[in-house]
Amino acid sequence: MDVKILEIKQSVFANNDRQADALREELKKQGVYLLNVMSSPGAGKTTTLVKTIEAWKDEIKIAVMEADIDSDVDARTISQTGVKVIQLHTGGMCHLDASMTKQGLDGLGMEDVQLVFLENVGNLVCPAEFDTGAIKSIAILSVPEGDDKPLKYPLMFQVCDVVLINKTDVLPSFDFDMERCVRHIKMRNPKAEIFPICAKSGEGIDAWLAWLRREVNAWKRHA
Repeated sequence: MDVKILEIKQSVFANNDRQADALREELKKQGVYLLNVMSSPGAGKTTTLVKTIEAWKDEIKIAVMEADIDSDVDARTISQTGVKVIQLHTGGMCHLDASMTKQGLDGLGMEDVQLVFLENVGNLVCPAEFDTGAIKSIAILSVPEGDDKPLKYPLMFQVCDVVLINKTDVLPSFDFDMERCVRHIKMRNPKAEIFPICAKSGEGIDAWLAWLRREVNAWKRHA
């Protein structure tokens, strides 16, 4: 007996890609830069965003969308910086897609916003598979995770424009080879920009901010 097989994953991705392109066009018209931030749980996404916001919130109007399966812990942390923030609950989903991102932006409200950070669900697999409609995507890899993660989770590092290697303050305590890690990232994505940082102390943040400032300014010129 023949069994009907439906390749649903491909059609889901194709539809999502169309929605993502439409969202980017809408953001372009509104002059809003959306940055997708991905990492495993505990890599330091929220701490990095707090440091970034504190350094730049007087220059540009920033908002944050916090995506989690549950809780509002990270949104409460971000709210202490004074920027607009919304918490997105994914209902068990381990990623955001373009439609969910659009819902979040509508709920956030785009009035008087120039830069939006989307802190994606903590996961090195699913978030990399779905285009959120963001202008650029970054990944945060922390030293305790190990320098082999670009080999084990290739798609995450292939789709990112920037990799922040966080928690450099604990390098002496872990068997983490920075040169080897950079080599692994470049193997997956030769164009990736790589910035070693310590979000807790602020070390390396200036180089990351310089990249972000160039990107946002270039986007505004062409929007």
